[in-house]
Amino acid sequence: MVAPEVVIRPANEASWDDLQAILTGTAGRCQCTRQRLGDREWYALPVEQRAAVLRDAVGCDSPVDAATDRTPAATAGVVAYVDGEPAGWAAVDARTAFRRLRGSPVPWADRREDKDDASVWAIACLVVRRGFRGQHLTYDLVRASVDHARERGARAIEGYPMLTGGAEITWDELSVGPVGAFLAAGFSEVAHPTKRRLVMRREIRASDL
Repeated sequence: MVAPEVVIRPANEASWDDLQAILTGTAGRCQCTRQRLGDREWYALPVEQRAAVLRDAVGCDSPVDAATDRTPAATAGVVAYVDGEPAGWAAVDARTAFRRLRGSPVPWADRREDKDDASVWAIACLVVRRGFRGQHLTYDLVRASVDHARERGARAIEGYPMLTGGAEITWDELSVGPVGAFLAAGFSEVAHPTKRRLVMRREIRASDL
């Protein structure tokens, strides 16, 4: 049996239609903007406006656009394809871009961190399209997110995954990702703020930049 071909691209090299094919159900209603906007502003916006916020952040369909000075560095995530089909998405950007993270106790518990340090990036959300789940695509997305951040000058990258204890968790709840995917990508636990949530981090060496 031939293994499926997995290709992961910066979101601005993917089409908007492909990203929308991944963001269905709860993810489609969220449009991956709750972490970016924060709860108050997110709740106030209809889905169409949430989508507009996401589209501006990711710049799909426009890898380079001189008119808007959009470059490959200015895209806020990566899109995974399996055998050419859009299959997964990771929201990865400077930690400062995610207002909800700033107000949440999870990233900051028992740590002394500068909340305004834009050189630390974060993987705020992971979505795998129905039909492609159970194939460890989150592992590929987390690894690709590290590369994405490295290529854009990050000195560290964080994630805030969930401990599942081997139980089956709904994908809506597991949008933060499972711990195993972060361990496999070289992240280490730096805090355990709640019973089921960890803060995991990977330093990016200067020689990697």
